[in-house]
Amino acid sequence: MPLPSAPSTPSFGDPSAIRCERAASELRAGRPVMIEDGHGTRRAVMALDSSTEQSYAAYAQAAGHRHYLFLTATRAAVLGLQAPHGARIPLGERSFDSLAALGYLREAELPADWSAGDALDAAAVEVARLGLLLPAMLAVDVSADASAFEGCGRLSLQDLQQGAAQAAHGYELVARAPVPLRDAGMSQFVVFRGGVAQRDQVAVIVGHPDLSQPVPVRVHSSCLTGDLFGSLKCDCGDQLRRALTMLKELGGGVLLYLDQEGRGTGIAAKMRAYGYQHDGLDTIDADAQLGFGADERRYGSAVAMLRGLGIAQVRLLTNNPAKAERLRASGIDVVERIPVTGRITHENEQYLRTKAARAGHLLDVDALIHASTR
Repeated sequence: MPLPSAPSTPSFGDPSAIRCERAASELRAGRPVMIEDGHGTRRAVMALDSSTEQSYAAYAQAAGHRHYLFLTATRAAVLGLQAPHGARIPLGERSFDSLAALGYLREAELPADWSAGDALDAAAVEVARLGLLLPAMLAVDVSADASAFEGCGRLSLQDLQQGAAQAAHGYELVARAPVPLRDAGMSQFVVFRGGVAQRDQVAVIVGHPDLSQPVPVRVHSSCLTGDLFGSLKCDCGDQLRRALTMLKELGGGVLLYLDQEGRGTGIAAKMRAYGYQHDGLDTIDADAQLGFGADERRYGSAVAMLRGLGIAQVRLLTNNPAKAERLRASGIDVVERIPVTGRITHENEQYLRTKAARAGHLLDVDALIHASTR
């Protein structure tokens, strides 16, 4: 009996998004990925974050020691390089132990030789971001007839672009259930699944908001240390619980709890940044040491969830005007911004001052301290 013919349309999801997911998984597993620009250039990339001494040695040998380390513009600036498109640092026979100093440790020496990055380098960093890895990438151009990297996962720039579009829109409501909350009363937890990594995201519907009017909404990025364990380094847990109470007081609303730990960098990077903060750096400078910008979060999932709930107009609970502007740019009508603050402690005061002075958050820290001491 002949085999059935292949379907004319893909049956198991968007092919570009699937290749993005596979590429991110390969990088997390410490294996190289081949990225192609569609014009004949192929580049084998591997994340420094998931490399070992053994895998690096194998990679360097396969690359004929022509490989380089690509750093983001932010990390390059930390090293004293003016590289708006990022910096390639040739590695040659450099040892594996020396790479961490270049990639993410403090007080690294200024590289003597470097060149500017390109679109394929930026694509490699984007795949690392999907995999929640540090944006320090090993890379080498590979000729069409080379066999050393055959069998690696493959990805094109077009795949990455289309996969990102899929991530922004492909969310499905998969479960909902009533949950009584201590601070907000009877609520509903609504679970959405989607994006390139098919993560589950949660919307908490407090009370019975009127969807015909602008809905009070809090877009809250997950903070394991603050939300769950009560860390004193931030005000995230306080903001979470205060927002739930405010939503109830406002007659009902929605809290979107997004899987975006560490402002989108992931829990491992966040803990590395915490180490640098313990040494005296503020949050932005600590993230810069790791190659990250001041805020790596994206809000495609939030927009998709709001649309899935039938919400087009919101009263946004936030101190961050940039968050409101990002939602507006995606078609959500933010008609009002409502401040939401937590407790100020000795441990989180500098964190909050950094938010106000360097991240543009509308916080008068001195006034909040004065009010708390009355």
